[in-house]
Amino acid sequence: MAKVIVYTKNNCPYCAWAKQLLDSKKIGFQEINVEDDPAKRNEVERLSGRRTLPQIFINDQSIGGYDDLSALVKSDKLNNLLK
Repeated sequence: MAKVIVYTKNNCPYCAWAKQLLDSKKIGFQEINVEDDPAKRNEVERLSGRRTLPQIFINDQSIGGYDDLSALVKSDKLNNLLK
């Protein structure tokens, strides 16, 4: 089973959409909310090279944010990353 981590913050519609999309596909994930944790915020920026949220990782590989996740679903490439 793939390890999926989603870095989020409060009141972020893209974060909510990413979680809803993963839930709709019955893909389990760990959520790390960086709202009140500057160390986690710095960690996700270092790991992804991006400052925007959400940031999604599958098996420690950064796949980007909600738009990237959605594109993987539409192109039917998400399943390959989950193997």
